[in-house]
Amino acid sequence: MEFLKLILVALFLLTVLTQLFYYWGVFSRLAFSSGSPAGTKEFPSVSVVLCARNEAENLRALLPQLLKQDYPDFEVLVVNDLSDDDTREVLEALQKTYSHLRVFTLSQHLNFFKGKKFPLSLGIKSAKNEHLLLTDADCYPKSSQWIRRMMQGYDSNTEIVIGYGAYEKRKGLLNTLIRYETLKTAMQYFSYALMGMPYMGTGRNLSYKKSLFYRMKGFVSHYNVASGDDDLFVNTAADKSNTRVVYSKESHTLSQPETSFSSWFRQKGRHLTTGKRYKKHDKWWLGIYALSKTALYVFFALLLALPVPQPWLFIALGAMGVVIITQMVVTQKAAQQLDEKKLGLASPLLELFFVFFEPLWAIRSFMSRNNQWK
Repeated sequence: MEFLKLILVALFLLTVLTQLFYYWGVFSRLAFSSGSPAGTKEFPSVSVVLCARNEAENLRALLPQLLKQDYPDFEVLVVNDLSDDDTREVLEALQKTYSHLRVFTLSQHLNFFKGKKFPLSLGIKSAKNEHLLLTDADCYPKSSQWIRRMMQGYDSNTEIVIGYGAYEKRKGLLNTLIRYETLKTAMQYFSYALMGMPYMGTGRNLSYKKSLFYRMKGFVSHYNVASGDDDLFVNTAADKSNTRVVYSKESHTLSQPETSFSSWFRQKGRHLTTGKRYKKHDKWWLGIYALSKTALYVFFALLLALPVPQPWLFIALGAMGVVIITQMVVTQKAAQQLDEKKLGLASPLLELFFVFFEPLWAIRSFMSRNNQWK
């Protein structure tokens, strides 16, 4: 029995070292970065592309903020995907005021695949400009400089610019959890990209060149997956030389968060279904982090529950304290980079929720079938 206790202590310390490696070796890339890299000072013509299905209210309220961007030459192209609410009327009214608003309407069921990849592909192909900037119908830019800041991410080699898509801050535990999960996910994909290992971006705030889209044959390699128009495309097309990140405050978009746990769980489940399609080395890096985090808490709980000799118990308590302090420091610094205020300070408590639910979400995502995007 004493030998098994020593094995448990050893496994626990291994998970501690693994977590410390990820926080100081990986996530610190964003946390302690000097800021978004400055690319070209030129401002190419841009096509902002978004898909909308029954989004009349969001378009009426949010689309003018896209159309009023402080940028010399851009168009906003909305793909109206089989809407049966007032979307068409809202877009027609806005076109009377904004000449740079274009609408592509799908009025027949031509989409033989699940998800928004087909309508988004049509929108991209209809775009006038080489530089594309993608967002969603329920998103709006945090500032009038959004397009300008995202385009500053480009240099002569860049084909993909990954931005940050935040959620509105509201009262309540659900909103805190949504924003924290968004922060943690961004902390990972920004840090890996800064390491030269880009693996995903979010369609709420993502830019790439139209020529890259054609060269990759669009979404053909994963058309049978309902989601993944953002992360799977980046996972397929991005590499260390053609991808840059932009995360300055003015480059953010904001989205309206889910208002119930059930809808958030469904949304989270849709997003996780794409993870199993990532490149093998990306799955290894992400999987080891997730497994070691869960194992850390499981082994620590077992050490507290079993009569472990005091010297080892004190070592375990000290090691766990180091992990928690590291987690708070690195996450809070990353939160400051992404203008998420005090989320990092609450990370030890918030992590307990995700340590329990993330394995359940992961199992469910690997067993689930594809879902419609709307």
